[in-house]
Amino acid sequence: MNFGGVTETVVTSKEFSLEKAREVLKNETIAVIGYGVQGPGQACNLRDNGFNVIVGQRPGKTYDKAVADGWVPGETLFSIEEAAEKGTILCMLLSDAGQIQQWPTIKQYLKPGKTLYYSHGFAINWSDRTGVVPPKDVDVIMVAPKGSGTSLRTMFCEGRGLNCSYAVYQDATGKAKEKTLAFGIGIGAGYMFETTFEREATSDLTGERGSLMGAIQGLLLAQYEVLREHGHSPSEAFNETVEELTQSLGPLFGAKGMDWMYANCSTTAQRGALDWAPRFHDAIKPVMEWLYYSVQTGNEAQITIDANSKPDYRAGLEKELEAMRNQEMWRAGETVRKLRPENQDV
Repeated sequence: MNFGGVTETVVTSKEFSLEKAREVLKNETIAVIGYGVQGPGQACNLRDNGFNVIVGQRPGKTYDKAVADGWVPGETLFSIEEAAEKGTILCMLLSDAGQIQQWPTIKQYLKPGKTLYYSHGFAINWSDRTGVVPPKDVDVIMVAPKGSGTSLRTMFCEGRGLNCSYAVYQDATGKAKEKTLAFGIGIGAGYMFETTFEREATSDLTGERGSLMGAIQGLLLAQYEVLREHGHSPSEAFNETVEELTQSLGPLFGAKGMDWMYANCSTTAQRGALDWAPRFHDAIKPVMEWLYYSVQTGNEAQITIDANSKPDYRAGLEKELEAMRNQEMWRAGETVRKLRPENQDV
């Protein structure tokens, strides 16, 4: 297919059917290791699509969530060690920090011919920092949903699919690619595009720190603060900064592109946006280049590893998230969301 003038091959259920996926993986026991962010969506979608799935999870709240989702202790829900031993495809869906911590345990269960599956290239791409080096006699594959596990599950239940990238890092059996594509269809991919572990890890970290999360928070907060500092009320500043973007304009350019959204706005908005977009581009691109370099060199990976290794990391993270939650912009947002028609009491 043509992507902006560049031809790429994509895979959908038309080229690789669910029936074919079931046939490819019919003799496999898929062990989903970790039931946190991606685990529930992928495990439940695979189960609902008729694959043989078990879950490996440590005791605690997440284990209890797995039970609530229908995974049966001793039958389809096990300790990480038991699941890794029983599984022929070991799905590393723990956090990046959890994967590093559990690698010495997981590695001993990777017998010849098994498959090591990832949904993120972090551990493999930066193996010099993570210590995750798979044995040569196993397949190492990846399907990376381009969204949260929650979105993957929600869209699956709605009869839709979430776009995914896929890659084969190591093909010990000669069947790694077909297993990869079968897995992508099994978890409910909308379409799949090919990548490498290196490209996925690099683009993913860049996106999270950039336009998907880091940059968007910084941009929104900067505009909100400028409006507030010049006398605009919290409700006005939030609506002009966040609410209109997420509720009105985002759906427009998400559906048919930025040009279509521009065409459906006032001529005043069009003129100002066309004039100012290049200025933002020129100001932001050097920061994005700096970000990409920091990711590419492994600096961002090391920061993540060091931070997640601290015993008080969770407590520190909650303080940072609480500080964001308490920003006036997001406190104003709580009230604005309550006023949306669908959230008002009838």
